[in-house]
Amino acid sequence: MVERVIATDAAIELIELLKKKHGPVMFHQSGGCCDGSSPMCYPEGDLFIGDQDILLGVIGDSKFYMHKNQFDYWSHTQLIIDVVPGRGGMFSLEGVEGKRFLTRSRAFTTEETKELQQQI
Repeated sequence: MVERVIATDAAIELIELLKKKHGPVMFHQSGGCCDGSSPMCYPEGDLFIGDQDILLGVIGDSKFYMHKNQFDYWSHTQLIIDVVPGRGGMFSLEGVEGKRFLTRSRAFTTEETKELQQQI
């Protein structure tokens, strides 16, 4: 099954650390503004999910959402959540860890796109 969002081993490791410190967490792909376009990590339930937010998948047993308007631009790509050194978004839990989540992406193949269309 094709997944819309996946995570590197480094991202899973950081998610596990954050869950130990904060309990269950969730993600929302930021659409810009203060923290740029970054995957934001919150304690589960701290961010209200609206009717326009789409559940893209689960990484590290944590739900990952994106607003529908942003999804319209990213729907042809698989999001790959990774970790790099540096400070994360000021509202994201990893900010104090000296690492930040980063979204990489790759375009889906024709075959993957067909499979995703069948999943709808």
